[in-house]
Amino acid sequence: MKDILVLGMGKVGSLVGTLLSKKFNVIGIDQKKPHYNYKLPFKVTQENVGNLKKMKSIFEKHDAVVSALPFFLNKKIAKLAHKLNLHYFDLTEDVQTTKYIKKLSLTGNRIMAPQCGLAPGLIGIIGNNIAMKFDRLRDIELRVGALPRYPNGQLAYSFTWSPHGVINEYLNDAEVIQNGIKKTVPSLDGFEYINIEGQEFEAFTTSGGLGTMCDTYEGKLDTLNYKTIRYPGHGKLMRFLMYELILKNDKNKLEEILSNAKPPVDDDVVYVYAVVEGWKKNKISRSEFFKSYYPIEIQGKKWRAISWTTAASVAAVIEMVANGKLPNKGFIKQEEIPYVEFLKTNSGKLFLN
Repeated sequence: MKDILVLGMGKVGSLVGTLLSKKFNVIGIDQKKPHYNYKLPFKVTQENVGNLKKMKSIFEKHDAVVSALPFFLNKKIAKLAHKLNLHYFDLTEDVQTTKYIKKLSLTGNRIMAPQCGLAPGLIGIIGNNIAMKFDRLRDIELRVGALPRYPNGQLAYSFTWSPHGVINEYLNDAEVIQNGIKKTVPSLDGFEYINIEGQEFEAFTTSGGLGTMCDTYEGKLDTLNYKTIRYPGHGKLMRFLMYELILKNDKNKLEEILSNAKPPVDDDVVYVYAVVEGWKKNKISRSEFFKSYYPIEIQGKKWRAISWTTAASVAAVIEMVANGKLPNKGFIKQEEIPYVEFLKTNSGKLFLN
């Protein structure tokens, strides 16, 4: 794997290309010309990814494709990559897209690896790493929050990543394991209180954060769930917008309203919190992981926490495939990625800071 194509030159996609360009030949593609005030260390071409005939001619010159596009574009991209026998990676949290890509992976001899972002992605790697240290499991509870450091207003939020993606995970049902049984539950439900170093938060169920973990752990524990961390009151207001004002039926209007009201901020924070309970040597035990990630400088530019944690996650997985620490064909489950090896990659080392 030498030549890698990165689709989507937003903040995350451009950083994915930047990180990978240290070891690989990278080409970036976006429908629009990059509008940044800094120069990317790799070539970017302007193309419409919806033109599959044109994409085919470009794909054929590469070994791998990384999609940093909105989730609803990934099925066609993954299908084309699979047809041309290319490795495929993406950041999707969409359950149906992942199931489609998993089915593609049953044939062919290259990697099909969706869900390589923060949640799903990094949180599953961390959760599984903790769980492996138990003899028998009872609960795995995973929480992630990508938030403004200095919130204002009742919504207390900033759309530092795709509003369309946020709406999708708030609307779709979530997979969980309850009482040992895999099932689906409504998103924007299951509210709980969290206190992190004196700061109060709420957490509630959202779709997609567990990736494939329910399939992996069904029958092996009592409870497995993922919830999104937000400042108190956020979930109630989102329920009001989506269900009382019926904006769930007009996603484009809802996205327009939210994007205009809560644009991205530069000072953000990502909270990653995992709790595992079970038995070690017949004694009940509890292990926790918590870390907060803030904006950092990479190659002379400051990157938001949500941007670099997401980009570094997928870049680390790609490095692991390239250096033989992961299989080079088939479907990759995030929870099967060894956390220790993940942290040894150039991109994974960013999480040690």
